[in-house]
Amino acid sequence: MDKYYLAVDIGASSGRHILASMVDGKMELEEIYRFPNGMDNVDGTLCWDVKRLFTEIKNGLKKCKELGKIPSFMGIDTWAVDYVLLDKEDKVLGKTIGYRDSRTNGMDEKVYETISLSALYARTGIQKQIFNTIYQLMAVKQSHPEYLEQAESMLMIPDYFDFLLTGVKKMEYTNATSTQLVDPKTNDWDYELIDMLGYNSKMFQPVSMPGTVVGNFTKEIQEEVGFDCTVVLPATHDTGSAVLAVPTNNDNAIYISSGTWSLMGIERKEADCSMASMQANFTNEGGYDHRFRFLKNIMGLWMIQSVKKEFEEDLSFAEICERASKENITSIVDCNDDCFFAPESMIKAVQNFCANTDQLVPNTVGEISAVVYNSLAYCYGETVKEIEAITGNTYDTIYVVGGGANAGYLNELTAKYTGKKVSAGPTEATAIGNLTVQMLQDGVFADLPEARTCIGKSFDIKYYE
Repeated sequence: MDKYYLAVDIGASSGRHILASMVDGKMELEEIYRFPNGMDNVDGTLCWDVKRLFTEIKNGLKKCKELGKIPSFMGIDTWAVDYVLLDKEDKVLGKTIGYRDSRTNGMDEKVYETISLSALYARTGIQKQIFNTIYQLMAVKQSHPEYLEQAESMLMIPDYFDFLLTGVKKMEYTNATSTQLVDPKTNDWDYELIDMLGYNSKMFQPVSMPGTVVGNFTKEIQEEVGFDCTVVLPATHDTGSAVLAVPTNNDNAIYISSGTWSLMGIERKEADCSMASMQANFTNEGGYDHRFRFLKNIMGLWMIQSVKKEFEEDLSFAEICERASKENITSIVDCNDDCFFAPESMIKAVQNFCANTDQLVPNTVGEISAVVYNSLAYCYGETVKEIEAITGNTYDTIYVVGGGANAGYLNELTAKYTGKKVSAGPTEATAIGNLTVQMLQDGVFADLPEARTCIGKSFDIKYYE
């Protein structure tokens, strides 16, 4: 009888349940359930509907029961930085506000009244992004200080779902580091920093590493879904899971976790909290086995996803790539410019940027898409130069994992702009990384190098030069 492992992988636009089993030494996947996700505008505030998302998690578990493929282990990963505050009765305090909400505007200056940006980076190694949890909590402190006072615990979104399944509270390490409140030397909360900012230190749960067993389903969940299961912490930050699925054991590999965001970087044994790293806008996010993901956040496929919604024609991404590949427009936009973060119209944002920088303004589907794809690849090329300058190393291959590995045109451009070989795949990287940690915990693999070797043999990889 096959032994099953379940990854619940929830992204900003959709979630899915993927079962895995080992067959003839290879990992085999089966997607059994998928559901939509997105932020809802609730009285002018962008929020996550965590109740609905948890219902969808349970619906997917019921699907496992229906199929007769009951997982022995499961793990949940999501995006980073967002959280819930729970009171003494474990009820959520306030709305579960999403990272694209504008409440954090100006909160960076409030934080810097206590600690400067450079001092903050030296302590945490985390790239400044206005939606980081440190700024979200400052927004709460300004508008609803009673929530911080009443909070008995803070849980990141996947940790909250684990709690609802098991009744056990754990704060997973890779997601905790995205708060910008973790010390990269101790790999624990920087309680001095937390106290300096006036945040309630008692609400911060002890940090647990990926591979930690959370617990088994509560009796109520067992009765509702029809079985029991052991819940394991994967790298609950989806990028942390995706990087685990990079199919190489070469320590000098550059990766791009390509999805809504493009996360481009390397793995390191120690964080680089230098000013050179800060000025280049790199971050040191926690990874599996206390590795650091030294990377840069690039706007990513969010831009092409956004313009696709605005096109009058209902085109697939393959069709959009095809049209873009036939264009010769040379305009380039700065993908990391704030104007592309949450514009009312992404097309207008691209056109305005080109107009304001005296470049040819794109108008057709092909031209607009070509500008976006070429701009992403150009940004990748600039990021490679920065990584090589900071580390003093050179790299010959870029490993693209995640949904963007399917974008053949973008992979060709990436090879062109970086001058590197490009290895594309696996596409289901986040789920695979999630499942890999479960299998490591269960003894299927002796260590991560063995797991990565298996991943390389199990899934299709394409190469570009």
